[in-house]
Amino acid sequence: MKITILTLFPKVFKGFFSTSIPSRAIDKKLISVKYLDFRKFAEDKHHKCDDEPYGGGAGLILKPEPLFKALHSIKAENKRVIYPTPSGKLFTEDKAYELSKENELIFIAGHYEGMDQRVIDTFVTDELSIGDYVLSSGETATLVMIDAIYRLIEGVITPESLDEESFVNGLLEYPLYTRPYEYEGQKVPDILLSGDHAKIKEWRNTKRLEKTRANRIDLYRKFKKSKLSVKG
Repeated sequence: MKITILTLFPKVFKGFFSTSIPSRAIDKKLISVKYLDFRKFAEDKHHKCDDEPYGGGAGLILKPEPLFKALHSIKAENKRVIYPTPSGKLFTEDKAYELSKENELIFIAGHYEGMDQRVIDTFVTDELSIGDYVLSSGETATLVMIDAIYRLIEGVITPESLDEESFVNGLLEYPLYTRPYEYEGQKVPDILLSGDHAKIKEWRNTKRLEKTRANRIDLYRKFKKSKLSVKG
């Protein structure tokens, strides 16, 4: 997958992609990452990329000219262009799976109060939000989305690891334990040392249901409803 990130702050991303799993994915040529500083496309002597909003209001808005020119330079027309924004549709694991099947993704990491609507109307295919809160910049949200997407590409992470994560089959992940067996008076559940894989699987499924019910009642109800509809 080819990933291009339009940003005013490329350094935010470089550390992430030079370490651990993303670095290995790049080395294996499963992904490639390009940073495009759209400030370089601003033509005034100060390379200004923001201005006050028409109609008044607080904050500054990203201007259309630098972004249009940057997007034209990479032939973004008719490509999958993602704009992380609090006013977008909710970004979910299902959306991450969908986007992981694309050969190329372009992200616009916004800043300030937002960007000129004409950029969105002309280029953006997906306005996505990582949650009901506001961040100081789009770089953070862009990183979250990319991290959720690229790891689902075949060859990045083992299928076994992906199969038991949160949100798979609509439930959260079960509790995890490792050595030592006892630490500060707390012991690993004996069932996990039993060697009985059927019972371990049953225990994990029970714990997934309990954790989902406690932490995400919306997912729990959706899961139970889906089970009832299948039985019906």
